[in-house]
Parts: sequence; structure tokens; C-alpha cells
Amino acid sequence: MIPAVETTGLSRRYGQTWALRECCLRVPAGRVVALVGPNGAGKTTLMQLVMGLLEPSAGEVKVFGWSPRQSPTLVLARVGFVAQDRPLYGGFTVRQMLGFGLRLNPRWDDGFARSRIDLFEIPADRKVSKLSGGQQAQVALTMALAKRPELLLLDEPVSNLDPLARRDFTRALLDAAAQDGLTVVFSSHVVAELERFCDYLVVLNGGRVQVAGELDALIEEHRIHTMETTTASSLAGDPSVIDVSPGPRVSTVVARKSLALGVGDPEARLPGLEELVLAYMNSRGASNLPLPVLRGASL
Repeated sequence: MIPAVETTGLSRRYGQTWALRECCLRVPAGRVVALVGPNGAGKTTLMQLVMGLLEPSAGEVKVFGWSPRQSPTLVLARVGFVAQDRPLYGGFTVRQMLGFGLRLNPRWDDGFARSRIDLFEIPADRKVSKLSGGQQAQVALTMALAKRPELLLLDEPVSNLDPLARRDFTRALLDAAAQDGLTVVFSSHVVAELERFCDYLVVLNGGRVQVAGELDALIEEHRIHTMETTTASSLAGDPSVIDVSPGPRVSTVVARKSLALGVGDPEARLPGLEELVLAYMNSRGASNLPLPVLRGASL
């Protein structure tokens, strides 16, 4: 099956700063992907490259087998995008926004769009600027879903919503993904929420991919060990060690299962998603991926 997103050596530079570097990913179609990383990790840049809004400094990206820069019509018709600031025309009414979407998108499902607005009891004649944050988020999601995309990119869409609005947004998203078999890439800092509905994980840090793969398999491949600090210190340099949280006497070690402790550790446990993500984010150099092969311009 053709992957939803495939990148090889994908890089983007602003002046002397690399926003994304040597990104190699293969995201299977039909997955709900958690894209996580600290601020400045390259998450938004990656999404903009996938959309074709930016040109790579090196490497390549393909969406369902097509280049977003070389075949923009083929790609854009298949991709929906909801940015963090939910760019909507504040002076438009909700009805005018839907009409705008109808004119711009050849696969637009107007009946679906209007039924979603009715479902969430959003006044169609109210200006977008007068809607609540949760209502604006639902309008933005409606605009993206009514395109009938095959890939949906969500860049921190719930970052400034209250818990109830976040729940409603996520529930509506999952319903749509289940019904239409969408591939969803969901960027968020609220890692605990992602664990409830994502089945694929990508961690970016410092513009590089640290880890990517099926969530259950990645969790199964890692363990959390509790050991004496002197023992933990002796593991420095072990490539299987992801992160060490030292204490005066006892330290916590997050490592891959291949960590050789000399003896078995019956108390080792599986990490949760948040523990796994934080371990990688805290150790910028840690990676369980092979060094990518760069294609394109030399770095």
C-alpha cells in the first residue's frame, strides 16, 4: 500500500538555522498519528512541507505517492489542514465560509458541512469572529473535513480550548476518521490526550526524527528501570539508554529492551506514552532509528 506520507532526507533551512533536518518517515495510510516534540522541534515546518506550502532545502516528500510541489492539484485536493490559529475569515458568516469552501474545493460535500454546523448548533448567520473558541474550532474542522480529504493535518488545533471543547473536537475528529478511513496527523503538547486515540507515534526534536512507529510496538520495545544511581551512571554511553533521571540514591532509566543490565530486572515496567515521549524529548541525541540517507542538495 502506498504510504500516506513518505519523506527522504527532508530538510528545511532558514538562514543558518535548520528547522527540519534529514527527516525520513513512512506513515502508513489509515493511521492516527501523534506528532510530538518541544517548541521549535520542526512539527509545523514538517506539516507545511507536506502541504507544499514550503519548498524543501534538501530531500523530498511525497503524499500518497505525489510530490506536493510538483503535483499540487493532486495533493491539495486530498489533504485537509487545520492550523493552530484556525485561519478563518472573521468578517464572514459561517454560511459564507461554507460557500467559500464550496467554490474552492472540487470534492466539497456541502450537505455534510451544513449538517455538522447544525449538529453543533453553530448559528450559520453569525460572523466567525463572534463565535466561541470551541465553535471556531468546529468550523475549521468542518472546512477541512468537507473537502473529503484522505489525509488530515492538525497543528495544535486544541491548544487554547477548554477541556470540554477539546473533548468535543476530538470526539468529532475520531468519528470522521473512523467513518472515512482518514489518515490523521495530530500535533499536540497534550500528550496524555493523544494516548487515548493515536496508534502511531512520531517524535521530533531539534529538527530531527528521534523515533517513529506503531505506538503499541514502540511501548513494548521500551522499559523503565529503577536502580541505584551508581549503577545508572555506569550506563552512560549505552546506545540503548534513552534517558536517566538521577536521584541521590535511586535513578530511573528509560531504555530499549536490548539494554544489557547483566542480570534480569523483574521490576522493569512498560512506559506510558507520556513517559516515553518525555524521555526522548529530554535526551535530544537519543534515537532508535538508523541514520537516514540524505537525497538532494548537500547539507
